[in-house]
Amino acid sequence: MCGRFTITHPNEALAQLFAAVPSNDLPLVPRHNICPTNEVAVVTSEGTAAERRLRPMRWGFVPSWYKAPNDGPLIINARSDTVAVKPAFREAIRARRCIIPASGFYEWTEGPDKSRLPYYITRADGAPMAFAGLWQNWGDLITCAVVSTDAGPGMAGIHDREPVILDPADWPLWLGEAGHGAATLMHPTLAGTLRMHRVNVAVNSNRASGAQLIESIEGQK
Repeated sequence: MCGRFTITHPNEALAQLFAAVPSNDLPLVPRHNICPTNEVAVVTSEGTAAERRLRPMRWGFVPSWYKAPNDGPLIINARSDTVAVKPAFREAIRARRCIIPASGFYEWTEGPDKSRLPYYITRADGAPMAFAGLWQNWGDLITCAVVSTDAGPGMAGIHDREPVILDPADWPLWLGEAGHGAATLMHPTLAGTLRMHRVNVAVNSNRASGAQLIESIEGQK
């Protein structure tokens, strides 16, 4: 779940939206096919007294005990139901929560011939998404993962999982600026939050790029 996403909003707009100071080495946008191990822009905060930062991280969480970044499975998502107890995440969920901005994400269903049929999912209101995330330092490499939960009513027909998508009022709590209780935010989206449409199978390749990847092909089988 959530193995690809997009950023089509400008970095400056994201920095303003999240009231964050942007780093000068953020990945260039727009990006229509962000894949695991790519760099992504991430919002972090050190708490109530510190300002937020919009900074680059590698998508693919590396636990502290890995001897090399590829020493074990590539971890791009963390399940909300086990994130507090899994050794890889239990410290990060307490102390290193972040927000991973996205304009939308892709998910796939299986066609009658076992082909992978891609859908593009965005917020129904057109606003950027705020994925709940975790981050981790591994040497000089800073890495992150998206927190996932059970699919809400808008996603259930396509996949059984979806990213935890935070509402603006919940950002301070998730970032640790508003005390404890972030666990209450790890829930599915409400009905009507998301919209989706079929897109071309070209996006099945992690080498594909361009705005045509998110264009609707509704009506095609």
